[in-house]
Amino acid sequence: MVLIVLTLIFFISSSSFSSKRNVKEPPGLRAFPLLGNLLQLDLKRLDISLMELFQKYGSVFTIYLGPKKVVVLAGYRTVKEALVDCDEVFGERQPLHIPDEFSQGHGLFWSNGDSWREMRRFALTNLRDFGMGKRGCEDKIIEECQYLIDVFKKSKGEAFDTTQPINCAVSNIICSIVYGHRFKYNDSQFTTLVYGASRNIRILGSASIQVMYEMFPSLFKWIANRKEFFKTAAANSKQNLAIIRHLKKTLNPEMCRCFVDAFLVRKKHLEEAGITNSHFHDDNLLMTVMNLFAAGTETTSTTLRWALLLMAKYPKIQDEVQEELRRVIGDRQVQVADRKNLPFTDAVIHETQRLSSIIPTALPHKTTRDITFQGHFIEKGTTVFPFLTSVLHDPSEWERPHSFYPAHFLDKEKKFVKRDAFLPFSAGRRVCLGESLARMALFLFFTTLLQHFRFTPAPGVSEDELDLTPSVGATLGPSPHKLCTVSCM
Repeated sequence: MVLIVLTLIFFISSSSFSSKRNVKEPPGLRAFPLLGNLLQLDLKRLDISLMELFQKYGSVFTIYLGPKKVVVLAGYRTVKEALVDCDEVFGERQPLHIPDEFSQGHGLFWSNGDSWREMRRFALTNLRDFGMGKRGCEDKIIEECQYLIDVFKKSKGEAFDTTQPINCAVSNIICSIVYGHRFKYNDSQFTTLVYGASRNIRILGSASIQVMYEMFPSLFKWIANRKEFFKTAAANSKQNLAIIRHLKKTLNPEMCRCFVDAFLVRKKHLEEAGITNSHFHDDNLLMTVMNLFAAGTETTSTTLRWALLLMAKYPKIQDEVQEELRRVIGDRQVQVADRKNLPFTDAVIHETQRLSSIIPTALPHKTTRDITFQGHFIEKGTTVFPFLTSVLHDPSEWERPHSFYPAHFLDKEKKFVKRDAFLPFSAGRRVCLGESLARMALFLFFTTLLQHFRFTPAPGVSEDELDLTPSVGATLGPSPHKLCTVSCM
């Protein structure tokens, strides 16, 4: 009788994973009751499991993360069709439990509807006004390069971990736009902010959060990673509020110094006009600033660390980059305008972004209505993963998808070529709003560092022994390592 009951429960529960409609839903693995496909997926490297399912089931398939149904969109053509051609259906954000609990639907990352539209429009306009993608921002990055060079020189050629100085240097670019000034690398307030943002991104990608808490939040509120996330986020909130209070005290509405000033001025004008239901309120300001700080630090710094590691791993490619820099630039400071004359260097940067694919599935989306997409029925409210790694490693788009091959971005005449399937910043209405800033920062930091230093493995470590296995979090960063920076100027 027990066996019969268990069998009945299995089939009844399994039926809940299948639509009652007479429609063709995306294919996928058979799901177990409650657990879904958790036992069939590599939860530490979900990107590898998804790539295998892409090869087995095609570009639209289903997985169950516990009881939650997720439709995965894979391959360049499918992801582009969904996020660009059908952006009104696939453009909504599906909040994750922990960040949604903390943000309460405010800010840029996890919001939807009018609040998201208002904050994104305001952020885009004001990030540009305060220099994003412009010469003023270029000058700030170049200045920051010099501070970073000074730190690297202090190593005197000995092996060291580049993570903290790179994180601080990159973070200072978004700080100069958002707060109106940079911080010293030994400023305890600053280093705590940088570490806290980075640590919480690691926590969000942990199995205990992605699986235990995200799938069964009511059962796993006690887990240590959840407690640490909220403790760290609360500390970062406190520090941001202190910075905002200082900016508010010294605010001159006639002379905005930064993004926070612009927000405070808009808020003040709306209040003076008697508008009380505006989205320009303190909670949105705090969450938007924290979102910009985290996004403006983590992705660019992680990509830059991958670039330096790859240079140490492939010294012949590093030779070609440095030869091109010497021939075209010489000893002068690289400018953004030089990019067009540095095709191989530009190709190396793009190939680093492609191969590292640091955000495998982007942040989750959800459908705003029922849709039949590429012959598959997807119900309104379904969680959707745009699988960006499958785009950047799509074998139908890239000659050597799993190798570091800068020629992907060079034509037969060694000129730089754009590739349609290069989507590290995602696409559509949720495309990264800081793309132009990230591209500028990556180019200037990378070229300036390669002008001044040669990057090699730590003593006793061969190039072949440098490990390219990523450290898994919400982003895929390099595993802990040390490099030697040998001055070449």
